[in-house]
Amino acid sequence: MNRKATMLLSTLLMAAGGGLVHAGEAAVLEDFKPSSLNQPGQEFPQVNSQGYARFRILAPEAKSVSVSLGLGGSGGTTLAKSADGAWTGTTAGPLDQGFHYYHLSVDGGTFNDPGTLNFYGSIRWESGIEIPAHDRDFYALKDVPHGKVEQVLFASKSTGTVRRAFVYTPPDYAKNRSKRYPVLYLQHGWGEDETAWSNQGHANLIMDNLLAEGKTKPFLIVMTYGMTNDVKIGGLANFDVNHFQRVLVDELVPYIDTNFRTLADQRHRAMAGLSMGGMETRWITLKKLDVFSHIGLFSGGSISLDDMKTTPGFKDKARLVFVSYGSRELGGAGPMRAGNPQEASQQLKQAGINSVFYVSPDTAHEFLSWRRSLREFAPLLFRD
Repeated sequence: MNRKATMLLSTLLMAAGGGLVHAGEAAVLEDFKPSSLNQPGQEFPQVNSQGYARFRILAPEAKSVSVSLGLGGSGGTTLAKSADGAWTGTTAGPLDQGFHYYHLSVDGGTFNDPGTLNFYGSIRWESGIEIPAHDRDFYALKDVPHGKVEQVLFASKSTGTVRRAFVYTPPDYAKNRSKRYPVLYLQHGWGEDETAWSNQGHANLIMDNLLAEGKTKPFLIVMTYGMTNDVKIGGLANFDVNHFQRVLVDELVPYIDTNFRTLADQRHRAMAGLSMGGMETRWITLKKLDVFSHIGLFSGGSISLDDMKTTPGFKDKARLVFVSYGSRELGGAGPMRAGNPQEASQQLKQAGINSVFYVSPDTAHEFLSWRRSLREFAPLLFRD
């Protein structure tokens, strides 16, 4: 990976916990309810109508307890001990709407909250909390036809292992045995794995709802581990995307085309990813435009006019370039260090490329940005 890409990737990762806590002046309303991600029967953590989060941890022998919020645990809330041995605290301000990772620090040790479900992020299973979004209907579980997410295991000669992927098939896949489908290869970010887009991202529910509303064409989504955690942040300069490219292009794509009813050609394959998965997408698609025709970068860099000019066949082979960011990622010292992605997108459009730029309102480097990005990206795919 070159120096420019490494600097951008480092910036993206450091931004991963940003934009989570925003102090407000209004009084905190006492209308707290259990988070939708709580374990069955657990009352805490709780969220109020303003987006504040409240935590309660029973640890009578502990000397100190705090909550670290965000990928990497960048935002903190110190809890206070009561007479019954429980530690309670409320965030200093409302959180951004959507999903957030967090963990507990108890006397210097790192632990998960037993009150909530766990999600793989920060190269470990983290606790999760959901702040209800005003537009959450698009990823809600509804009474509509549902697709299927299944685990598959495929041999990888390049790594000498058997690897795992999850495949979303649309609701009509099992009914119409003669129909073949396009495929989106969808990648997670640093610290996450192949479970992220289904668990944290609700990719399957987003697709189910779009299909039920007639807003997108049906297609398969394939989610696999991008090998992004094999190199820690401090060693990102040594991260070699080529290893994952071999797994994806030479091993997984043929497996999917052999075992599922796909339209096995370049025009019907897309690749997208969030954050570091977006960086992987950019790296691989620019080298493999004979494999992928639709490109999606969610908070993961951009494609410039120079990229178009130096990539053979780009204008003929790239059918869509979609770039998105959360509004609070743009400007300042964030991912814009690598240039202006909106300007780059506009330049591609002026050059005759089907280029789309999307900004998620009032979000940062977080899953609501990426859920919304998928909602906007999916309807643009595979339009003949």
